Formats: sequence, C-alpha cells, structure tokens
Amino acid sequence: MNATALLLSRLQFAFTVSFHIIFPSFTIGLAAWLTVLEALHMFTGRPAYRRVFDFWLKIFGVAFGMGVVSGIVLAFEFGTNWSELSRLSGPIQGPLLSYETFTAFMLEASFFGILLFGRTRVRPGFYLFSTAIVALGTTLSAFWIMVNNSWMQHPVGYQILNGQYTPVDWAEIIFSPVVWVRFPHMLFAAYLTGAFCVAATGAWYALRGIYHAEARIMVGMGLALAAILIPVQLLFGHLVGDYVHHYQPIKFAAIEARWHDEQPAAEVLIAWPDAIGEANEYAVSVPVLGSLIGSSTLNSREVGLSDFPRNERPPVAIPFFSFRLMVGCGMIMLLVAWGGSILSWKNSLMQRRALLWAVFLCFPLPFIATLTGWFTAEVGRQPWTVYGILRTADALTPFLTTRAAILSLAIFCITYAFIFAFGIYYIYKLLWQGPLEHLTEKPPTALPNRPLSIASSSGQSDTGQATPRARASLMELRK
Repeated sequence: MNATALLLSRLQFAFTVSFHIIFPSFTIGLAAWLTVLEALHMFTGRPAYRRVFDFWLKIFGVAFGMGVVSGIVLAFEFGTNWSELSRLSGPIQGPLLSYETFTAFMLEASFFGILLFGRTRVRPGFYLFSTAIVALGTTLSAFWIMVNNSWMQHPVGYQILNGQYTPVDWAEIIFSPVVWVRFPHMLFAAYLTGAFCVAATGAWYALRGIYHAEARIMVGMGLALAAILIPVQLLFGHLVGDYVHHYQPIKFAAIEARWHDEQPAAEVLIAWPDAIGEANEYAVSVPVLGSLIGSSTLNSREVGLSDFPRNERPPVAIPFFSFRLMVGCGMIMLLVAWGGSILSWKNSLMQRRALLWAVFLCFPLPFIATLTGWFTAEVGRQPWTVYGILRTADALTPFLTTRAAILSLAIFCITYAFIFAFGIYYIYKLLWQGPLEHLTEKPPTALPNRPLSIASSSGQSDTGQATPRARASLMELRK
C-alpha cells in the first residue's frame, strides 16, 4: 500500500465530494420551494409569484447542471482510486447507485425539460405537476445516496460471499433505522440551505431598495420556513447523535474530545485537543452535561478514546471543531430566523436594516453547516471506509502510484476551479439582474393601450401601468 497515494486519493475524494455537495444541498430545497411558488401563482394569480419562480428557475438550472457534472466524477473515482471498495462492496453499492440513476435522475432530467421549455406547451396543472416531480426527483436522489452512505456507516443486511459483501436483506439495508434519522437530517439541511439563500437574496434587494414585492416574498417565505425547520433539524441532529453514540462510540468520543472514561461526563464546549498527550488544552467544560447529551441521564459512564487502540482512532481535531462549527451555524440561523419571522409577522421587517443585513450575511452559514456536518461524519468514521469491516487503506486501488494520484488531483482541482468560477459568476449575474429583467407574461396584442401588469425596473410595485422600459421591451417584441 502506497501511503502517499492513499493520502492524495483521500484528499481528492474529499475535495470533489465537498465541491459536489454544495449544489445538491442548494437545489433540493430550491426545487421544493419552486413547487410552492408555482402553486401559489396558480391559485392566487399574483404576478409576483410567477416572476420570482422564473427568476429562481434560471438559478436552479445552473446549480443543477453544476451538481450533475461534479457528481459524475465521484462514480469514476470509485473505479480509479477505490477499486477494492468497488470490488468488495459492489453487490450492494452498485444497485443503490443504480436506483438513484433510474428513479431520481430520470425524473429530474425528464421533467426539468418541461420546466425550462414547456410553460406555453402544457396545461398549468401539468406544469405544476412537473415542478413537483422535479422536486421529488431531487429528494429521491438524496435518499439513495444517504442509504448508500448509511450502509457504509453502519453495514447491515449483508453476508460475505466469495470475498464480497453480498446483500441478503434489502429491506434491512434500505429501512435501516440509521437511514431514517440521517436522511431527514440531510433533507432538512438542504431545505434550510435553500431557505436562507432565498431570504438572503431578498434581503439584498431590500437593502438596495429594489424589487420590493419580490424581496418581501423571498425574505418572508425563506425565514418562515427556516424558523419552523431549524428546531426540527436540531431534533434529528440529536437522533443522529444517538445512533453515533450507540453504533460508533469512538466517533462520539472524538466529537466530544473525551480522552478517558468519565462518570458523570462533562461536555467540552471548546478546547484544543492534544492527540499526543491525550488531553485537552484551554478547555471550557460543563459538568454532567456530557452524560445528559450522550445517554439522557445525569450519571452515565461515557467511554473515552483511550479505550480504543490508537490505530482505530479518527483524527480528533477535525470532527471536534467541525461539529462545533455546525452547531454554531445552526444557532445563529435559528436566532436570525426567529427574529426575522416575528418582525415579518408584525410587518416591520423590511424597515429593520440591521436585521436585513444579518439575513443577508447568513447566506454562507447553511453551506458551512452542511460541509462541517459531512466532515464530522466522514472523518469521524476513519480509519474505516465501511465501518468495522473495511479499512480505508484496504479500499485503495492496488498499485496506484503517487504520480497518478498527483496528476488526477491536479486535474480535478483545475477543472473544478474553472467550473466553479464560471458557474458562480453566471449565478451572480442572474442575481444582479433580478427577477424583473425579463417579461414573464405574454404581451397583449389585441389591446395595445391596455395597462400592463409589469413592474418598473426599480420594483416599486407588481401591477400597474407599463413603464417606459416595459413599453420599449414590448415594441421590440412586436418588431
């Protein structure tokens, strides 16, 4: 086993999966919100809902494409860098990834075309149905990926046959209790990411004094959804912690930076873990709280890392700090969402510039929380790829050279940086243009003097007389 190639391969997969997860975590929640917007437009007839839908549909399309492109690479890496993992667990992971393709991706790809090009070609009810199917497809995609990853975290329903992990009970694999706490946790994280991105965009427009009707919709709906979901997300986060505590005690000890058994156990709020000395420097702890969090009792005995051999311990610093960053981001988002929702309910949010700035500056927090959550789960699992049965070092492709690993890592870094730069630049251009830079309704031809339902470029209203800019656009269309 080439130790350098192993390290480079781990860095490469960490880089590519971290890049990829940004986009599904955004588009899953955004697809669901687009369904709500389309339903609101259909049942209320309010043009602002349609304009906001068309605006975010473009952004969804770009992010969806970047997610697909960056995700395909991961499948190839299973063969190029982790062929032993593919060989040993292929009978289980292969079908699970195929289910994602045949159910989720086929739904997304088929009905997304209707969203882009079918507005005038299908009935409004079928267009709404297509939007909902795209949202369902993104959710199914997350489900199958989480089933696959949860099996790697807690392998069940298999037997070793001819040197391979072969499924014996698909129901146990798919309906594992670990799946049904981790999948909702990931799904709600995606919804919160979409909610805060939408709310932050609306706050940005409100601070600039433009697109008032659309900004109010974005901020109000985004913060309201976040205010409801964050407490639910915290509950599922606790349930995920229960599964880790039960099935992966060494990961739990690493997250807590608990080096020795404690009864009752304290909770380390912040510290600098010293793996060599097996101690925490500059620690700030709360007595008894560790037992309450770990076992829901006041005097439980909680295991420490010293109970396990050093070669089975994960690197402590990464899960320790990542977990605290994730929780910290969640607490900040909770305060902002609750405060903003209360002011929105009182109809005074749009006049509170300080809170609008807070909403705007919160837009990276759900991405940080998602990434640090994944770092906690994946790094905390080391040194195992399939927990307890396959070490990461044994999952590497045999005879993979350092030169090949360096070359592939460099190519991926350059390619992804190129894609990311242009994708983010184009999304920024769409955000800068705003939801009123295009006509969303077909212009009337029989009554040229009829007032148009088009807002001014400053976004002062969503109905009223056509502005000079709208009239000019209409003349260009008639030409």
